[in-house]
Amino acid sequence: MKKYIKKLIRLINYERDAEIELMQTEISNMSGIKREELGRAINKVKGKRLGKELGMQIVQFGRSEPIETEISVGDMVLVSTDNPLRSDLTGTVTEKGARFIKLAFDKNLPKWALKKKVRLDLYANDVTFRRMEDNLKHLSLKGKNALEYVLSDRNPKKNRKTPYIDYIDKKLNASQKMAIENALSCENFFLIHGPFGTGKTRTLVELISQETRQNHKVLATAESNAAIDNILERLMENKKLNLTRLGHPQRVSKKNITYSLAYKVENHELNGKIKKIHKKIDKLIEKRSSYTKPTPQYRRGYGDYDILYNASKGKGGRGISPEKMKSMAQWIEYNQEIDELHSDIKRIENKMINKIIDESDVILATNSSAALESIARTKFDVAIIDEASQATIPSSLIPIAKAHRFILAGDHKQLPPTIISPKAGELENTLFEALIRKYPHKSQLLNVQYRMNKLLMKFPNSEFYNNSLKSDSSVDKINISDIINSEYDEEALLFINTSDIENNKENHLKDSKSIINKVEAKLAVSVANDYLTAGVSEEDIGIISPYADQVKLIQEKTPVEVKTVDGFQGREKEIIIISTVRSNNNGNIGFLRDLRRLNVAITRAKRKLIIIGNKDTLKSNPTYSRLIDFVEDENLLINI
Repeated sequence: MKKYIKKLIRLINYERDAEIELMQTEISNMSGIKREELGRAINKVKGKRLGKELGMQIVQFGRSEPIETEISVGDMVLVSTDNPLRSDLTGTVTEKGARFIKLAFDKNLPKWALKKKVRLDLYANDVTFRRMEDNLKHLSLKGKNALEYVLSDRNPKKNRKTPYIDYIDKKLNASQKMAIENALSCENFFLIHGPFGTGKTRTLVELISQETRQNHKVLATAESNAAIDNILERLMENKKLNLTRLGHPQRVSKKNITYSLAYKVENHELNGKIKKIHKKIDKLIEKRSSYTKPTPQYRRGYGDYDILYNASKGKGGRGISPEKMKSMAQWIEYNQEIDELHSDIKRIENKMINKIIDESDVILATNSSAALESIARTKFDVAIIDEASQATIPSSLIPIAKAHRFILAGDHKQLPPTIISPKAGELENTLFEALIRKYPHKSQLLNVQYRMNKLLMKFPNSEFYNNSLKSDSSVDKINISDIINSEYDEEALLFINTSDIENNKENHLKDSKSIINKVEAKLAVSVANDYLTAGVSEEDIGIISPYADQVKLIQEKTPVEVKTVDGFQGREKEIIIISTVRSNNNGNIGFLRDLRRLNVAITRAKRKLIIIGNKDTLKSNPTYSRLIDFVEDENLLINI
């Protein structure tokens, strides 16, 4: 156990170092202009204060030229004037506009940040790594138990007798109900395997509600803010639940802000007391400023007690006049009073936070935010963790360590955690995957999908899920012709083969390891434009490519959303167009070999999926070969 924990700490430190080094190397080696072209910096913006919001100082940075950037709401940004690596001023993005970006700061800004034109850089944040490491170093008994299941030192207990369940959601299917029953009656842990479109979030929302009906205190977490906000939005429909969302208020969805701990504290009845104390402090600071601050040059070795004693006797000393001594004593007395008032504020804040947490049925947070001090002493009956197949073991252990039992939900057939460091590759092996392989009887597959036309489900179902899935009758026959005026019915799937096109070869851009394919980019844009012309809205079309440079190339030529596979994980569109990019004579498909990415890419579409690729290149891989055989057998491949 000790060896394994030390190994995990070593791996997360490799990953932390790799993230910081990647950022620092890029900032060192690239101009601000180049980094802005990549979407990771914004140059020459001027700041102005907008006031305070939930205890944070909000500053708007803007310029006359449009701002196009990958920096998103919730990201941490480094603010600088010349060399970003010499600055330690960071803020969190709260809002983006065409020519401005708003940041929240938890400390006062230096004058230069508002007087000069500054540069903003997307910044690697090591807070999450520190929380994971600290949790591992002080791992609770429940956290160690979870590792023992993986290390074969402990076998999970059998389930208790399932309690009678009066379901709130009357439309749950049999597999969803089975998952909930097993999760409610497990003694140690249970796994909910939720492939694409199978209602995993819906199942978790019912499970959380049922746990609270048993007077269980629930910690609900996910790896991303978006996933936990999604669960919160569904739980909000149950008006009986008292819900509290932890985390940085600027990373919480705006529609969920009233459920955040920061908002609840700000609007608590005791907050009036704090405001009055702050006014007292402001007055005392003003009075204190009339007296001499006992800096080292004035103290001349005297401590606070010595200064107060000498002043009470009307004495000076060491070249300090009695008047100066008295002035410093007055400053110290006011300062002590200010310190006492700050302690009062802290005491009242802790009282408010403890009351809010104690009265909450469900605490919601990212895995990382579950390490916050506000719930450090809270005992949870169960931790329910979404996106568990995308979370590293150190990340999952933060919420697990706080609860008597844990439920993991995810799909190990889709994307694993994103790991940068080659030395930290083992972090891709998740707790969800380890447990589902070892204890398949402790899992339930959600087997009805509600997303896509049944033809679109056919290949991923056979290739990745042993034909265990079925589509609900409500989506079986949904088609693109339902949402556009078309003279004929289109099949839901199409493979556009580019192997016969002359000069259809993949290329590298200068100084880039990524790959582009101009022929495929042109085709993807053309197909998207055809659907836009036919009346499909921009929001209903997505273009996916595994390569970042291909994404940028396509983005420049179309208004529809274009992202890498990772950018579309957990999402869906009416129409998805995939550019596979690889086109060479030696069958080299690079990291397309990660078949989990293929599974994600081909399961995002609801009504229409168009795959663009060179079948001769892709067929070198057995899975892609079976995909091409499938589309040929179904008469869904066209050569151009």
